[in-house]
Amino acid sequence: MAAEHKKHLGVGIVLAISFLVVLVLIFSPIFPPDHNGKAQNGLLFADDLFNKLSKGSSYFIPKLRTANEKFMGNTFAVSITLDKAEDAEKTAQLFTAAGAQAELQGAELKLSGDLGKVAEAALNDSDLMFNNDAAKVMETYGHEGKAVMKNWWQAFSKMTKTFQKEGKIEEAKLLNDISKKGIETAYNFYGVESQKVSEKAGLMTSLLVFYVAYTMWWGFAIFYIFEGIGLSMKKAKVKKEV
Repeated sequence: MAAEHKKHLGVGIVLAISFLVVLVLIFSPIFPPDHNGKAQNGLLFADDLFNKLSKGSSYFIPKLRTANEKFMGNTFAVSITLDKAEDAEKTAQLFTAAGAQAELQGAELKLSGDLGKVAEAALNDSDLMFNNDAAKVMETYGHEGKAVMKNWWQAFSKMTKTFQKEGKIEEAKLLNDISKKGIETAYNFYGVESQKVSEKAGLMTSLLVFYVAYTMWWGFAIFYIFEGIGLSMKKAKVKKEV
């Protein structure tokens, strides 16, 4: 084996071994614990960080409140059917607490009232859940916060479809926006600490740079090992037919 090939093989082996050592460290629970005090490995730590940053840039409730202002005093009347009678009963409770009327017949709900006030109630609950205050939601309705979010989402989704069929485009858009940007966001990010990108810009940049460098690290390891054992890639010459 040529000296140059031996050198390349040695470099490749060192890169491969060091890559695997770092990989073991990444999967080891040596990183800062999560909000529950549970030890994290590198993947969980990075996932938790990006979830926090994602939550920090997903707070749309103030804008939704502004959009809802013009619907204060707008009355509505719809009939919706939920999947379960139990869900319908709990959903009726939400609308009643918001000052609306809810007539329950099995899994069917006949709802009427002030659309703006109902939307405001859903936004208030979403805001509490977004800020991880499920206890306040539990205190108001007597059941778990994420279940409340689910029932608001189901009701608003069905009301949106009804409004669309009736040609009430603005009302449908309001409820659809609240469902996606308020209720869903609060549900998905419940329990996650919110952080701004500006607060973790250095760490986020470091993780992204490490990801790129680590990927290239393995690539160079394979490249040098192949060079060391005499394998190489060359551009094939294509013969042109006359």
